[in-house]
Amino acid sequence: MKPENKSGEKYQGSGLRLQVYLAHAGIASRRAAEGIIAEGRVSVNGVVVSGQGSRVFPGDTVLLDGKEVQTESRQIYLALNKPPGYICSSSDPQGRPLAIELLPDEIGERLYNVGRLDFMSCGLIFFTNDGDFAARLGHPRAGIEKEYMVEATGHIPDALIDAFEKGIDIEDVHYKAQSVTRLDSRAIRVVLVEGKNREIRRVFSHFHLHPFRLRRTRIGPVKLGELPEGESRPLKKFEIEALQEGNREQGTGNRGKRAGNREQGTGNRDSCSQSERVGNSNNSRTNLPVPRSPVPDPRPRRGLTW
Repeated sequence: MKPENKSGEKYQGSGLRLQVYLAHAGIASRRAAEGIIAEGRVSVNGVVVSGQGSRVFPGDTVLLDGKEVQTESRQIYLALNKPPGYICSSSDPQGRPLAIELLPDEIGERLYNVGRLDFMSCGLIFFTNDGDFAARLGHPRAGIEKEYMVEATGHIPDALIDAFEKGIDIEDVHYKAQSVTRLDSRAIRVVLVEGKNREIRRVFSHFHLHPFRLRRTRIGPVKLGELPEGESRPLKKFEIEALQEGNREQGTGNRGKRAGNREQGTGNRDSCSQSERVGNSNNSRTNLPVPRSPVPDPRPRRGLTW
């Protein structure tokens, strides 16, 4: 019997497709791996491969940019509650703290964040070594909802809610929320499907407002829940399957509510641990202050929250 890779796809008599091999190694999605191959960056047993028909057999040596690539022995899917003041990147030339540094030390696999939260935003974000999973969730056609709790420095006008739900063009970019629900005068719940870079912040800025706390509370069927800030947990099997199937799990269903609807969310708005409030001097991991000139966090990374 031919050996199987971790996803159950067998090394057939003709071998395992090279782009599949790279995806299972956590390098990139299959489609992105095809581009890497076309660039001539991959070799198999010392021979540079640039076509898409190549196959890999057990015992073959695969190199990417001169470094050996091996498929991971297991697939990792983690949910992290990112605090403000951490960047979603594998490195940062400015030396800012990295969200990936909060993941457990015992995980030796190379992980990538699925999507991003900007430096001062907090809440739910995924990390994985499954390139196909990451690409699927990141594509707008997946239709995965992302829910945010947003607090502003001043009153949020009805005009912002109406414009965000109907769609608004700002500097030639169209922004449109799936739904916007008012929680109180200065707080709203926003559900996005095709999230664009800094979308919520750009819409707020257009109305001369600043969201001093922006927290993602849900991605599809996966909710942040009571996961402590700075902690991570493995995604459950049913959560992974639902995400792979494109299960969006609709949010509150209350579109454009303006009447201070608080039945969901207001009790959780402080789950950013007050970390963006002015004058907070608590320096614990679970109550991280906003650094004006952030430096890398020297504290040890934590274990999993199961």
